[in-house]
Amino acid sequence: MQIFDDVPILDKASLYELLNQRFADEEKKLSQIPNPSLLHDAPKAAKKIADAIREGKKITLVGDYDVDGVSSTAIMVDFFRQIPYPLEAIIPNRFSDGYGVSPNLLKRVNADLIITVDNGITAIEAAQVCKERGIELIITDHHTPLDRLPEAYAIVNPKLSTCSYPFQEICGAQVAWLLLGLLKKELNLNIDMREFLDILCIAIIADIMPLVDINRTLVKEGLKVLMSSQRASSLIIKDFLNKSSITSEDIAFQIAPRINSAGRLEDASISLEFLTAASTNQAYKQFEKLNSLNERRREWEAETTNEAIKLVNSDDTFIVVAKEGWHEGVVGIVAARLVEHFSKPAIVLSINNGIAKGSARSIGNVNIYELIKQNGHFLTKFGGHKMAAGLGLNEQDIDAFRIAINESASKLNPDDFKSLDEVIGILPSSEIDIELLNLLESFEPYGEANSRPLFLIKNAQILETKTFGKESSHSKVTLRQFAHEKKSIELIQFKRVLDIPSEKKLTCSYRVVKNEFNSRVSAQLIINKTYNY
Repeated sequence: MQIFDDVPILDKASLYELLNQRFADEEKKLSQIPNPSLLHDAPKAAKKIADAIREGKKITLVGDYDVDGVSSTAIMVDFFRQIPYPLEAIIPNRFSDGYGVSPNLLKRVNADLIITVDNGITAIEAAQVCKERGIELIITDHHTPLDRLPEAYAIVNPKLSTCSYPFQEICGAQVAWLLLGLLKKELNLNIDMREFLDILCIAIIADIMPLVDINRTLVKEGLKVLMSSQRASSLIIKDFLNKSSITSEDIAFQIAPRINSAGRLEDASISLEFLTAASTNQAYKQFEKLNSLNERRREWEAETTNEAIKLVNSDDTFIVVAKEGWHEGVVGIVAARLVEHFSKPAIVLSINNGIAKGSARSIGNVNIYELIKQNGHFLTKFGGHKMAAGLGLNEQDIDAFRIAINESASKLNPDDFKSLDEVIGILPSSEIDIELLNLLESFEPYGEANSRPLFLIKNAQILETKTFGKESSHSKVTLRQFAHEKKSIELIQFKRVLDIPSEKKLTCSYRVVKNEFNSRVSAQLIINKTYNY
């Protein structure tokens, strides 16, 4: 139970000051993005690709099946179309190929040069195969390197100890985009690198990169490009969202899950064909497929989450659950749901024929990659970054791994496990208006490292509750915050029917978002979490 005794009451002026403190440094312009040549091996890689193009060599691109990997691939495909130069683009199938460039995948690749995007930093075996076959390999990635690196012609990754790029926390699509900027110069091309920002901002948001420094700039500019772009997929996204302006949260909650669904459930080529579609008709057909897959994903996710919750050992600091038959395409989302539910880091594993494969999600300041690495001797493979990771191990080692990683987690500072989404104050009902929406909008984009402000309602009187939506699965509650207030406010909680306390009082945290309906704009209050008080 949280007491919330020291939460301040805010007006708009004090809220502005609080939010302004998040951005002490002056906001960067696109022209201030650090030179891509600062990325280790990037100039060398760009020159090699340019030479391969001039010499008419066969170039194959290997991507990844998540949003970042598909976006990286789409940006590369679009760039090579504009040269123009033939590029074979392969996104591995999660189920038949496994992750990234691998010896298995290389069996069907015949190329002079292979470029990876959003993968490859742990591809030691694949690099050896390339060497034996005389294929030159350029790795572009952003995941944390292991102690041993693959033997490749060039490795472009901001997390390399030898890399002097001033901002490390960039996604795979950003690494690819920066490298293409150097390739453009090498080939003296007249291509505007800003035209890729609509796809790039989707990757940054979906891969949960911190929305600070250059990421904030690229997402801000990218959302503007998305609104004006004539790219077929961007036109479909705008039509689907049907809003006067698109936010990072629209991308995170509406678009990214759909693009992700193809790689999770079937094949990411569906998403790639959507992002690279030459016509709106083609893009629309692919988007309809993504919508259908996303519906199936939601059903499987809900079912698996319910099963996973029942398997959680409540005494564990770090959740590890596993079951035969869980669909491996939804385990990452289920891990995120467990983090939300239990406020603990979580690993969810799908077991198939004695082999467990799964995903990890973190909370607060817990570096999940480092915890997994400390216990890597239990694993057959792993990779990722601070907030998310993928891993594999034998079924017989799961219990020992769970015990060991909990032992490692017990040595961390308890404050590291605290969610970074903390309430910042109490808003009197009179402060919730269009002016507040404009104030909040001025600090967008919201996301990782710049979360949308959470406000508190404490011990408020419940006037009315309703359910709505498909199968009455959402809740709407009307409250009076303070006894002296005449104005009531309405809050919504999606995917949950609220349990109403017998004393008809509610304490909860909530976010304020813009709601557009029939050309009318209003403030919508979305419940984040309810508390026993």
